[in-house]
Amino acid sequence: MTNDISRGSSAVGSMFAILDRQSQIEPDNTYNKDDVRKGIRGRVELKKVVFAYPSRPEQLILKGLSLKISTGTTVALAGQSGLGKSTIISLIERFYDPMNGSVRIDDKDIRDYNVRALRSHIALVSQEPTLFAGTIYENIAYGETSARESEIRKAAMMANAHEFISGMKDGYETYCGERGAQLSGGQKQRIALARAILKDPAILLLDEATSALDSVSESLVQEALEKMMVGRTCIVVAHRLSTIHKANSIAVIKDGKLVEQGSHSDLMAMGNRISYFSLLKPSSDSKKLG
Repeated sequence: MTNDISRGSSAVGSMFAILDRQSQIEPDNTYNKDDVRKGIRGRVELKKVVFAYPSRPEQLILKGLSLKISTGTTVALAGQSGLGKSTIISLIERFYDPMNGSVRIDDKDIRDYNVRALRSHIALVSQEPTLFAGTIYENIAYGETSARESEIRKAAMMANAHEFISGMKDGYETYCGERGAQLSGGQKQRIALARAILKDPAILLLDEATSALDSVSESLVQEALEKMMVGRTCIVVAHRLSTIHKANSIAVIKDGKLVEQGSHSDLMAMGNRISYFSLLKPSSDSKKLG
């Protein structure tokens, strides 16, 4: 057992170092907590944001980006990979703070909000949904722990998940497995979406939510997303033009800055002089949207 004890002793040190580390973003600050409890409208604004990840401080991702998103509208973020679209999502959820500039929600800097309270009004559906080793019912209920069974079933119906759940032997009590290993990609995504619907957020963040799905699953998830997006502030990151062309506004990100913004038809009307047009590749999407 000597070797195991030695390895264990080394591991304990690193474990306690993690436990003792102080977070730079305090999740339990009490600033303006009452304001958030009253609800937020969902107006989002990034003002001259400069940002680099702590692990690569010399590589700026956002270089003075400014973007306004009105309450209840859907804005799609377009641009080449690695240019800061998912970074904007992370900043809105306050996983990081900008080096310069500010991220504002309802005209208040998000650093003045209680982090936990603010995030209770934001829902994220990402490319790889996070499921836990529990039942489908428990995974959906994680969005709102006080929800009734009828509310959970209603959320599953809106997410186009109720049919496949009901068809399983144990229904909503079906065990998902570690990280949802017992379910397909489309099933996991719809359960994650049902969780977000149950949360009833003011701001919905979609980060490549359908990019890893087959065409049938994508169609079901996209249909559910369109139901949920009505009346909410939605920020969509996607590479498929079929996913973003219906947005109220499309913001084109290039070299860490906002270079163009407008509807699909407005941007297309500008022709091949603009960055958005260069994103249109010869594909089924571009032919359909032409």
